[in-house]
Amino acid sequence: MRFTARVALALTACCLLSAQSSSKGTPARANAAKKSEAPDPKPDPPAPKPEVSDKLTYDVEWRLIHAGVVVIDAQKAHADLHLDSAGMVSSLFKVHDVYAVDYDDPFCASSATMDSEEGKRHHETKITYDRAQLRATYLERDVIKNATLHSDTVEIPNCTHEVIGALLTLRKMSMGPGQSAQIPMSDGRRTAAVKIEAEEREEVKTAAGSFKTIRYEANMLNGVIYNRKGRAFIWLTDDERRLPVQIRLRMQFPIGTVTLQLEKEEHP
Repeated sequence: MRFTARVALALTACCLLSAQSSSKGTPARANAAKKSEAPDPKPDPPAPKPEVSDKLTYDVEWRLIHAGVVVIDAQKAHADLHLDSAGMVSSLFKVHDVYAVDYDDPFCASSATMDSEEGKRHHETKITYDRAQLRATYLERDVIKNATLHSDTVEIPNCTHEVIGALLTLRKMSMGPGQSAQIPMSDGRRTAAVKIEAEEREEVKTAAGSFKTIRYEANMLNGVIYNRKGRAFIWLTDDERRLPVQIRLRMQFPIGTVTLQLEKEEHP
């Protein structure tokens, strides 16, 4: 169950943020309109673009039961993701994971942290992406024992993506069924060009509504980035927003299938 929570966290973080391009479009046009109306030949400097601010809530289903809730709070260059177990799953194995990431335009990772309270364990993981030195450094600690569990260093390209930046990059691509792309990714321990395949158009119904989507498969399991064998699917709306409305992990026994569905979308 601990691995289920970790993978759900990682893959959810990949794609649950709103595309920044659509969020920035309206303010830019409004600013241009003001300039054209101003008679002053020396117009004021353009106003700063507002921060991206979206909040998406997802239900986590495991073996046909409500297993948890995932909430993403996104800003312009930073995102926080919270994963909490719920219901019967929480009574058997309580999970409270908090993931945070900072990135540079265009979604190049600069740092990421994960604070994981899962059962009786409390681990903290920090990843630093040094774009100048082309290295990523990974450090995982046991908070309770105040001990280092894992440390690693791996080579990376100048612009690499962790899970959030990778799928934000995918969301900006116009990739239809039958097409594929490779996105450079690193979790601080492995680096790979992860293949993303656009498969089929499907209609998906969630608590947030009914959506026309394109289903993508992200080939990051099976030792590419993560060791476990399985398949990961993401459904993005087939429109300019490319909103991630569903994520599904098909893992081998005993984990099985984990599904995340969009429950609520907010724009504070």
